[in-house]
Amino acid sequence: QVQLVQSGGGLVQPGGSLRLSCLASGFTFSTYTMSWYRQAPGKERELVAAITSTGGTTTYADSVKGRFTISRDNAKKMVYLQMNSLKPEDTAVYYCKARVRRDYWGQGTQVTVSS
Repeated sequence: QVQLVQSGGGLVQPGGSLRLSCLASGFTFSTYTMSWYRQAPGKERELVAAITSTGGTTTYADSVKGRFTISRDNAKKMVYLQMNSLKPEDTAVYYCKARVRRDYWGQGTQVTVSS
């Protein structure tokens, strides 16, 4: 069965950095686009970044362009989200997602940006 297990996250001061990781299993990871989403309190879940199967194309929400980087390691079945220059408005629960016939989600990781 498809499983996405996240790690990383936590509390960081504004301007700091964090890296999120997502380990995939149960499907042919190297053939699927992977995405990161986030959901802040009282807001809808939104797309943060996506990366195609080979890593050749990445897309980002305007709010994170130039600060966040999505990457993947197909040999390790991992997708990453490097977050730099974090702002308080980046505070949210972050989720990795794979669309394998339907959407599968990681368990979610809290990221809190606060001084």
